[in-house]
Amino acid sequence: MRNRKLFIGRKIRELREGNRATQAAFAERIGISTSYLNQIENNQRPVSAAVLLALVETFQIDIADFSSGEGERLLSALSETLSDPLFENYTPNLQELKLIAQNAPGLAHALITCHQAYRRNSEQLASFDDTLGRSAGFSEPTPYEEVRDFFHFVDNYIHDLDLAAEQLATKLGIPDKDPSAILPEYLERRHGVRAERTAPDEELLRKYDPVARVLHLNPFSPVSTRTFQTAFQIAELERDDIITAIAKAADFRTAEALDICKIGLRNYFAGALMLPYEAFLASARELRHDLELLAARFGASVEQVAHRLSTLQRPGRKGVPIFFARMDRAGNITKRHSAAKLQFARFGAACPLWNVHEAFETPGRIIRQLAETPDGARYLCMATEIAKGGGGFRATQRRYAIAVGCEVTHAGDFVYADDLDLTNRAAFDPIGISCRICERQNCAQRAVPPLKRRLVVDHNARGPVPYRLD
Repeated sequence: MRNRKLFIGRKIRELREGNRATQAAFAERIGISTSYLNQIENNQRPVSAAVLLALVETFQIDIADFSSGEGERLLSALSETLSDPLFENYTPNLQELKLIAQNAPGLAHALITCHQAYRRNSEQLASFDDTLGRSAGFSEPTPYEEVRDFFHFVDNYIHDLDLAAEQLATKLGIPDKDPSAILPEYLERRHGVRAERTAPDEELLRKYDPVARVLHLNPFSPVSTRTFQTAFQIAELERDDIITAIAKAADFRTAEALDICKIGLRNYFAGALMLPYEAFLASARELRHDLELLAARFGASVEQVAHRLSTLQRPGRKGVPIFFARMDRAGNITKRHSAAKLQFARFGAACPLWNVHEAFETPGRIIRQLAETPDGARYLCMATEIAKGGGGFRATQRRYAIAVGCEVTHAGDFVYADDLDLTNRAAFDPIGISCRICERQNCAQRAVPPLKRRLVVDHNARGPVPYRLD
């Protein structure tokens, strides 16, 4: 950090606002002028080492908080975008990419959005999509993609909603009181809505009748799912104003994206209500991130716990930076977030050498992997299979694998690392992010060649793939 200028205005502003301080009061606490703080927050001046140390000492934060987060995700997305052969005459170095991500994040986002439109356009042309020429919006991101990127670039943490959920949890005595009992009782007492274990439609997890004031919950769902859906209903009835304001501020292209985001924000509130921030953070540290013990303590599912761990991004009170993903059997990543250096590919499938694929072969077990990416970063990875369904023999069972992990420097905070040899580099499996941007020379599982690399074909020799990379 000593050899490069650090422009972290957004993070400084979030820290100040999280402490409910004016610029004048905040500047006084760290010993600088208000005008200097204003320049820092607007990225007009970098943060000096002295100011950085004052922030760390005054607010008891980890200095690593200022070198991760959105910058890493934006840097990863920008790097993947510029690896496309479209930009074959321009190969920026890491320092150039960092300058763009730190000083012109708006420009970086615009470039990524343009590249997404270009890819969608190219893919439809290549497949002779029959909607080509008839659809005016084929090159725009889908509403789902817009919302996914919104959560990705806000660090998967919504401060105002998180605080509101935590305040309600404290009022109701969660987690000391069982949320599966206390939330339905609160819903009826506060809003006159009765929660019933009935199934007007066996495919639905939840159905709210606003006229009868009845919340129908699928009786075949696990208790944790019914609790979550009850918390979701509370979010809809109590926090619609703040949820609507947050979603509208994102300035989505379509009404569909706005509605999907509101659903996502209600889900966020529900998770934060079941797993209130400070209590959950303390338990995660105490239990050393044991997913099953955390699930038992909070009356939640393993997936809910894993997802919540990825949202522990409160300024000044961050948890261990982890990555989280959920993948179906076809390899589609249906949920993803990373507060760690590891970032998931925006296009293409996940690396087949990653242990998340193996989870489908070992249901009911949490499997571990030590992994190393091409940039030399090493990770502790955990994966397990989850099944969603119920209702009898003929009911549809949805199966997913979830993955959670951290950089190996944080492995000691996880119970899963206890008997692993973290010092033996040979114990780390080589994995990539996606074949299209992975440049490993001798990968037996390579599906497609990497972009921007010339292929050499030897007609007299054949390895795992019929080419070498020049």
